[in-house]
Amino acid sequence: MTFSSASAHFAAIGFGQAAATVDGMKELVLAAITRVLAVLLLIPAWLASPSQARRLACGWALSLRFPAENLAGLTPGTLAAFTDARTEAFWRHRTLLGVTSGHRDAAEQHRLFLAEAGRKRVLPPKDSAHVRGTALDVRPREGAQWLEDHGARFALYRIYDNEWWHFEYRPGEAPPARLPHPGWQAGVSR
Repeated sequence: MTFSSASAHFAAIGFGQAAATVDGMKELVLAAITRVLAVLLLIPAWLASPSQARRLACGWALSLRFPAENLAGLTPGTLAAFTDARTEAFWRHRTLLGVTSGHRDAAEQHRLFLAEAGRKRVLPPKDSAHVRGTALDVRPREGAQWLEDHGARFALYRIYDNEWWHFEYRPGEAPPARLPHPGWQAGVSR
């Protein structure tokens, strides 16, 4: 595509659509680079731990793709379930699965709750699975969709209708009924 044809293309589809197209292309390129990097990291991962090579290579590649990701503070079960899920999503389905938010301390959760001013997106610390270390806010949207489709095998469930990104680790339970939003209670509309 020449510069003039690219300019005409962007003008024809509109600036907003062009920006979305560029962002989408950027995501595709970054995902492809992450996959190639993971394959290259299989050798050092195998040298470090032959039985865990795919998990390690996946984790290393995704930590480079999502450098601000922090999995500290998650319960051991939540961390293991998420690691297993993201490894399968990555190697079997070519889907990247990252975390934007996991464990939060009570002070951070309280600050978010006050800023939200209502229970439609954030719960107070005493009610938050993030504070307990059993909730994950995931990205990108394709990863969240994969987790919604496959997460039950890992006891990771989408909990709220209004939050496509929020999943909780609920081992040993039947799949929970999805709620309209955090803070929703039967018979009470907020």
